[in-house]
Amino acid sequence: MSRIEVRDVSKEFKDTKALSHVNLLIEENTIYGLLGRNGAGKSTLLNIINNRLFPGSGTVLMGDETLTENTALLSKCFLANETNLYPEGMKVKDAFRWTREFYPDFDADYAGELSRLFELPVKKKIKSLSTGYQSIFRNITALSVNVPFVFLDEPVLGLDACHRELFYKLLIEKYARDPFTAVVSTHLIEEAANIIEQVIVIDKGQIIRNEPTESLLDSGYCISGPAGTVDAYIKAREVIGTDILGGLKSAYVIGEPEYPLPSGLSVSKMDLQKLFIKLTDNLHGR
Repeated sequence: MSRIEVRDVSKEFKDTKALSHVNLLIEENTIYGLLGRNGAGKSTLLNIINNRLFPGSGTVLMGDETLTENTALLSKCFLANETNLYPEGMKVKDAFRWTREFYPDFDADYAGELSRLFELPVKKKIKSLSTGYQSIFRNITALSVNVPFVFLDEPVLGLDACHRELFYKLLIEKYARDPFTAVVSTHLIEEAANIIEQVIVIDKGQIIRNEPTESLLDSGYCISGPAGTVDAYIKAREVIGTDILGGLKSAYVIGEPEYPLPSGLSVSKMDLQKLFIKLTDNLHGR
C-alpha cells in the first residue's frame, strides 16, 4: 500500500521556525483536513511534501523511497496552491492541454465539463482571471489529474458560497467514484467539516492533533447555561475554552458529560471549527 511519511521534518526561514520535528503519515484513499492558524506551517508542510521546498532536516518518503527530487513518485502527487507554475501568458485551455503532458491520466473531458459548470472562461489567460476563478482553475486541474495524492491549499479562496458548495460536492462525488487521498488546508473549517475523515491540526510548526474526525469530536462536549451553574459544573474538569454572552456561558469540556445534569444546563456536541478554535486558543494563551 502506498502512503506518504513525513519523518522528523523541520524548516526555518531566517529567525522563524516554520516546522519543528514534524512526523506524519498520509494514508491512501482518505480525505484529510489540515487545519491551522495563519503562519502555523500548513503551506510550508505542503510545499515540502511536494518538493517545492527542501526541509532543513528530516525527510519525506513514499513507501520506502524519498520523494525529494524523485520525478516518478512526485508524478503521483499534485499540489494546488496560489503559485502559478504555468507561463504568464498561457490561456486556461492551453494549460489543461499541457498538464496532460506531465500527468498522462489528466481527464481533459472532465476538466471541460467542470469548466462549464463553474463558467470558467477557458479562452482567457490565467493571469487575467480573478482570484476566485484562479482558485477554480486550480481546483478543476486538481480534480482532473487523477493521481493518488492531491493537496489543496486554501482551495476556496475567493469563491462565493455557491462555488464553494459546488467544489466540495464535486470533490466528494469524485472521491466516492474513484477514491484517492485529498489533503485540504482551509480556514473555512465549518464548510469542509462534513467531508473531512481525518483531522490534522498544526500550530507553531508542530502537529498537535491527528485523529479521525469522529473520535476528535467525540472527545469532548459543550455545556451551556447560567454562568454560575456552568462554573460549578466544570470545576475539576478539563476545560479547553469558554464563551460568555450576557449571563449565559458555554464551556468546552474534554471527556463525557455526567448525568443527570444540574438544572438549567444543556449539553451539545462540539463542532469542528469551534473545537479547533478552542484548542489553538489554549496554546496561544487566550
